Amino acid sequence: MIVTIYGKTDCLYCTKAKQLAEMNNCEVEYLLFGKDFTAKTMLEKFPNARTFPQIVVDGESIGGYLELESILNET
Repeated sequence: MIVTIYGKTDCLYCTKAKQLAEMNNCEVEYLLFGKDFTAKTMLEKFPNARTFPQIVVDGESIGGYLELESILNET
């Protein structure tokens, strides 16, 4: 499973999502707001998003930390 996390500095759920994915042996790509992507990119990729992190699993946007936790609990 490939997990891409769009996170930001000082975001507890961003850190927790990364740790959770790594603990479940996922391939993790962590992208940091302001360094790896911009607000424009965020709006283009996730037009309805209002919070961080935004997570993509195997190319599909799933939402945030709770959605990742739910998916990983199913596997």
